[in-house]
Amino acid sequence: MTDDQIHHGTDRRNLLKGLAAAGVIGMAGCTDDDNGDDGDAGDNGDNGDNGDDETAVIRWHAGGTGGTYYPLSGEFEGIIEDTTNYNVEVSSTGASVENVGSLGNGDADFALIQNDIAYFAANGTGLEAFEGDPIENLRGVATLYPETIHIITRPDANIESLADLEGERVNTGDLGSGTQVNALQILESVAGLTTDDFDEQNTDFTQAADQIRDGDVEAAFVVGGWPVGAVEELATTSDIDILSLTDDEREAAREDASWFADDTIPGGTYEGVDEDTPTVSVQAMIATREEYDADIVEGISEALFENVDQLSIKTDFINRDSAQEGMSIDLHEGAARYFE
Repeated sequence: MTDDQIHHGTDRRNLLKGLAAAGVIGMAGCTDDDNGDDGDAGDNGDNGDNGDDETAVIRWHAGGTGGTYYPLSGEFEGIIEDTTNYNVEVSSTGASVENVGSLGNGDADFALIQNDIAYFAANGTGLEAFEGDPIENLRGVATLYPETIHIITRPDANIESLADLEGERVNTGDLGSGTQVNALQILESVAGLTTDDFDEQNTDFTQAADQIRDGDVEAAFVVGGWPVGAVEELATTSDIDILSLTDDEREAAREDASWFADDTIPGGTYEGVDEDTPTVSVQAMIATREEYDADIVEGISEALFENVDQLSIKTDFINRDSAQEGMSIDLHEGAARYFE
């Protein structure tokens, strides 16, 4: 799977089978080559014998470079390497669903994922990607911040509601990502639209922004803590609109998916979007795998949450006191030592 994959309208069953294949079964080689892991650290942490090894390399899977996961993971990397003996290798990936698979098969040691995707994966339910096939070694570390649903539209497309996306070209996020899952949930629960009703396309946030700028799609879903870099950059070079959800639409989304919460993108967050934008959000979290060394997990938890003052991203949300709010899966032993 590459960033250039474009996936056109397919039925929901085939899509979710695709999510399973892309996000759970074959993660090796799916990450961005420039940031991918070179295999040298493949055994680190598996046997619990390297907690004091100064050469240990922690494989940290993030998300696309145009979202929030990747730059935030870079800041985590800096804190960890400055305050512990560990080195961190951050990889750009397709985010939540792909990252769950990477933890499940041991290709990642830590990853950023959405709390809803974590719940589905750990319980083997909710999505056909995980139905009857739970990721049993998935464990939580900490929740971080709200991941806000952005529905970016071109002003000249005259999209005033989700229902107006029928028959249009819509980028629902990277194939196999949490963004894609959330986009399809919202489109179906709020507007009754399935992938048969619009021309679905799938890229990372940066390419989605390019598609909006070039007039190749009418709308694009972006899920991340505001301001999302790709959207911020797009707004400085092109006029954009961000679709507001009405109270009734937000209620419909929450009723269909309990992990959604009401959220608002403040006016002025993006150039040219001066009014507050009502929407919904999920929660970003750090996850790891059950068999990973508990001493390392405890040490990383302590390093990050005792040094949150070194962060410049989502600083209003990330703190020790709220780090277990919205935790949707069992904690790793090492995280439990630190937080409990």
